Amino acid sequence: MDSMSTIVKDSINQAYSQARQLVEEGFHRAIAAGALKDAPLPAFVVEIPADPTKGDFATNAAMAGAKAFSMAPRQIAQILCEQMNLEGTPFQRVEVAGPGFINFFVGAGWFSTIVESILALGAQYGRTDYGHGEKINVEFVSANPTGPMHMGNARGGAIGDCLAAVLDWAGYQVSREFYVNDAGNQIAKFGLSLEARYLQLYQGEEAVPFPEDGYHGDDIRVHAKNFSKEYGDRYVNAPAEERRQALVDFALPRNLAQMKADLAKYRIHYDTWFLESTLHPDAINQVLKTLADRGLTYEKEGAVWYKATQFGDEKDEVLVRANGVPTYFAADIAYHYNKFAVRGFERCINVWGADHHGHVARLKGAMDAIGLDGSKLDIVLMQLVRLMKDGTPVKMSKRTGKAISLADLFEEVPVDAARFFFNLREPNSTLDFDLGLAAQQTSQNPVYYVQYAHARICSILRRMEQDGVAVRPCTREELDLLTTGDERNLIRQLGQLPATIIDSARRYDPAAITKYLVDLANLFHKFYTTCSCRCDDEHLMQARLNLCLAVKTVLANALGMLQVSCPDSM
Repeated sequence: MDSMSTIVKDSINQAYSQARQLVEEGFHRAIAAGALKDAPLPAFVVEIPADPTKGDFATNAAMAGAKAFSMAPRQIAQILCEQMNLEGTPFQRVEVAGPGFINFFVGAGWFSTIVESILALGAQYGRTDYGHGEKINVEFVSANPTGPMHMGNARGGAIGDCLAAVLDWAGYQVSREFYVNDAGNQIAKFGLSLEARYLQLYQGEEAVPFPEDGYHGDDIRVHAKNFSKEYGDRYVNAPAEERRQALVDFALPRNLAQMKADLAKYRIHYDTWFLESTLHPDAINQVLKTLADRGLTYEKEGAVWYKATQFGDEKDEVLVRANGVPTYFAADIAYHYNKFAVRGFERCINVWGADHHGHVARLKGAMDAIGLDGSKLDIVLMQLVRLMKDGTPVKMSKRTGKAISLADLFEEVPVDAARFFFNLREPNSTLDFDLGLAAQQTSQNPVYYVQYAHARICSILRRMEQDGVAVRPCTREELDLLTTGDERNLIRQLGQLPATIIDSARRYDPAAITKYLVDLANLFHKFYTTCSCRCDDEHLMQARLNLCLAVKTVLANALGMLQVSCPDSM
């Protein structure tokens, strides 16, 4: 990590550890001096208070130690403060507050260092080495390629892509992946559906019954018509298996191409499109052999079963059906074996719909069963999306009269809004997506509110340039002039970006980034109202303009993680 990155860590992350160190040293000194009885140090936290007037950092150490030291928390807090030596730390003073909190107040230099660090690091500010280059696979969307993508895929796309970006910024080596289910029962059903629609073109719908469990969407009719335009009736009298294969070979690549195009509009680009068909038969057979060699399979009623109950599942699972066709579960095991053992990912993260929750423990257990570490497989379960407009649920597209697809969504709202809104809440929370609000250009729309902060800074800088004021780098003494509450609250928020990214990566929750951005925009708009950049004091004016540049940098970096644009004017 370069020297400026170290400054960022010193000014922000180290403040936490320095406060903790001061508390621990205070305990040890107090015990040595006999002011506190000899007892194990309590577990305590250091955090940033919600109300910044009560300190820049705070700890509950005195309250946490009340029982161990048999003393009132305020009395313990006072003793600790008396034992603290603040020399060489960013803290100017400490105070006891309330029932026994200890509040730490930093000096002006700490705030100035944050602004200096942001301006020096620029587009790299916020990146850390927290992940130590761990190789991570993030698989998301992986929609069935037999039809259009739906709202669940839209949310999964935004969450998965932003999670991958957050992990990358947190220092992990990240690979985005789409698993294409181009084998198995759903492809067989796809072929039967296409075949029925194709034959109906020549023999009539009454003469050719459509499979009850077939795919009834209009897209199947469109594929059949296009196939007919290209091949005519050539396959009407062909063997059924040949006809179905020809139809699948025609339609599936077109579906995949459309998926890629829709996802590209959504600003999602994958490192790998992994085909399930590449697992058949060799990779699946190898996994079956491994499980058999470990005594974890048995035959019953012509099928091959896996002893899932030995790994915490409620019942055993079929791996190969009586007809010799492997199940999805067998393919899933082989696929994840490929991720871990063949391609060498150290951790795999799958973004799944909440309806797959029953499969989580089963698949993690199967990783243990084949000699891998199931704890290295993490599943992010995503709740449903409810589309709303004017307070009423929306289920159908005006254009098609069908359920709204990913492509339909982009006709209703901008991509910026879609990506931001789908990350407004943590994945395991249900989400009401307000189509009307997402299209609004008002401060009520959170993505507009954040983008407007960036545009407002660009406007300030343009006006200053028009008036002949050039923004120049500031000295430390000039930055130390940023002392108002709104200035320091804004700088404090800027300083939290690296820690926010790390926390977001640790909890697999990109919503932490959207919340951070809304809070940052709110603090900037307050600063804009109370602290004019155009003032008589040239040194203070330059300090405030430098602060604006720092905010602009952080907005661009955080919005960039979300793949949301940063307009210069609105």
